[in-house]
Amino acid sequence: MNVASQFAQKSLDEIKELLAGGTLTVYSVARPVSADMAVDRSGKLATFTFATPAFNTPSEDGSEVPSFVANPVPGHDVGTPGFARATTADGTVVADFSCGPGPREIKFTEVSVSTNAPVKVVSFKFNPEGGWPERADYYDSHPRPGFEMPKVR
Repeated sequence: MNVASQFAQKSLDEIKELLAGGTLTVYSVARPVSADMAVDRSGKLATFTFATPAFNTPSEDGSEVPSFVANPVPGHDVGTPGFARATTADGTVVADFSCGPGPREIKFTEVSVSTNAPVKVVSFKFNPEGGWPERADYYDSHPRPGFEMPKVR
């Protein structure tokens, strides 16, 4: 999860509360470096609306249980999910999440999205470090706005 700078000091529970009534928009690849940057090279694939509250009690395996107004939702376009952007009910960007197959924060029933085909979230986990799990050597080695460089171990 890459949190927008204005919410960087918020706890995970506070971020969950901010998402009540907000949206989770799924985009194709090319996630911006920061949630503070506009989405400019990615296609909008699907949009979920969070219910209030946005999350239920986490499951036993540590997965979050998001509460959406509708799940599944119809796809807007054709593509492969690469990231999802969460906003408040008034449209303020809160965070970006990795999504798709593999060790990502958000997983769907299908690997790709098609126009008007159902898109369903089946797994949601928060990765507070914000990196891409499969490329930590790259994504976690470059500075991000508002964050310190990772410490060498």
